[in-house]
Amino acid sequence: MAFINNLKRLKRRRKDRNRDGDGQKTSADSSQNLYLDTDIESNLKYLKEIFQGCSDVVFREFLFAQKEQIKLVLIYIDGMTSKSQVSDQIMRALALEVPMAADKDLITKTNALHFIKMRGLCVHQVNETQKVEDVVDAVLSGDTVLLVDGHATALINGSRGWESRSIEESPTEGVVRGPRESFVETIRTNTSLIRRKIKSPSLKIEMLKLGEVTKTDIALVYIKGIVNEGLVKEVKKRISGIKIDGVLESGYIEELIADSPYSPFPTVSHTERPDRVAAYLLEGRVAILVDGTPIVLLVPSFFVETIQTPDDYYERSPIVAPVRLLRLFALVIVLTLPSLYIAIVSYHQEMLPTPLLLSIAAQREAVPFPVFVETLLMEVAFEIIREAGIRLPRSVGQAVSIVAALIVGEAAVRAGMVAASTVIVVALTAMTSFTVYYYASMSLRLLRFPMMGLAASLGLFGLIVGIIVIVVHLASLRSFGVPYLAPFAPVIPGDLKDTLVRVPWWSMRRRPLFAGQNNPQREVSEMKPKPPQPRKR
Repeated sequence: MAFINNLKRLKRRRKDRNRDGDGQKTSADSSQNLYLDTDIESNLKYLKEIFQGCSDVVFREFLFAQKEQIKLVLIYIDGMTSKSQVSDQIMRALALEVPMAADKDLITKTNALHFIKMRGLCVHQVNETQKVEDVVDAVLSGDTVLLVDGHATALINGSRGWESRSIEESPTEGVVRGPRESFVETIRTNTSLIRRKIKSPSLKIEMLKLGEVTKTDIALVYIKGIVNEGLVKEVKKRISGIKIDGVLESGYIEELIADSPYSPFPTVSHTERPDRVAAYLLEGRVAILVDGTPIVLLVPSFFVETIQTPDDYYERSPIVAPVRLLRLFALVIVLTLPSLYIAIVSYHQEMLPTPLLLSIAAQREAVPFPVFVETLLMEVAFEIIREAGIRLPRSVGQAVSIVAALIVGEAAVRAGMVAASTVIVVALTAMTSFTVYYYASMSLRLLRFPMMGLAASLGLFGLIVGIIVIVVHLASLRSFGVPYLAPFAPVIPGDLKDTLVRVPWWSMRRRPLFAGQNNPQREVSEMKPKPPQPRKR
């Protein structure tokens, strides 16, 4: 009997919870599908109820200069609007400096709204709306809303202005040659950085909003005529399917639109460099900008981008090829060197020269741990130091991480906990991981740990099995329907010109097949420079 009573009580609680949830939803969406009234007092009362408890929302009531019977109300958020613009170009213009109308244009309540819009406001952008929802969204976005007595229409004035970070050099994607500017947290500044590089009306920037609560501005950027229209539709479809309370960074969207969310490899590229975004747009890709973050998403993504940097396209092509091969070699070291060391020392000692084998054996004589545990401890210790160096203040982080690595390594060797050869292997692996961008090496740094386990269990056989599994997994990945290993798998001979090597610009006449197939022609032929012909005498 007690059990039945508990079930009934639980059922009543669920009903009450569902009823409360419906009530909250009704309250939150109360402004949807409602329209303004011609009575300004009624509009003002309703909007004040919506913004009740929002002390930063300002309601400024004043009288129209040309007709004191006409009441005006400005609504804006203190701190998100340009105060000089609101004071000088809106309030001062309407309350003191409105030009006199001609006799035939006598101002009445009926034509006041049209007169104010055409002659009273000195702002660069004015829109009209009759919906309460649009008024609320405009105020929360930093615009200034003007209500006019006797009209069920509000004027939305573009007056956004807040403190923001200035444009600086990218801290994570540095280059030796090339532009230094990087994106900031303001989406309009970021779109202007892209527009400055691509001065074409074909560059399309579509604005969306995501987040039921945050109403975050999202910008889809692409070049019409170059991008595949199917790719744009697919991006819009995946973004429109996002129903979440808030989007605070582009990483939210990345996880919600990626093809393989459980894969350690990123199938959505991201960057904070405008020149890189412009280059990818010219290849036919789509960029996704999120207000509040300098990180821009790019789709589709390919594995070969791991070894590509913006410098490669600003330096001469003969120099680029060896540098890219060096980065690829570094990635192989990051993934396999610790596991190769474990496999050889544990199972295949005959592969080492005798003097080197005796040296390593002498170093490991007093070490109490097997080589796998020894290497694992050092790798984990270095990852902790690296993570601590990132979180520390920039002025001391690098110095502290270097000193900590030296002290920990030296102390561990002196204490007999690890061999000196293990410290060399771990340090070399760590240094090579810095040859590519931080986010590009994260997946391989993560995978080296299971690779070490396979090497400790099965030796070189386990190492080879791990590599095969990784390659098969890479071959199965797709980025918005495009093979992640393209142009290696499937092999696209025409796109290999910008992979391990980069051919000269005069030879890259066509865009990548999977990205820019809608308009493959990048440049005209016969652009190879030639010396002038000798003059005939």
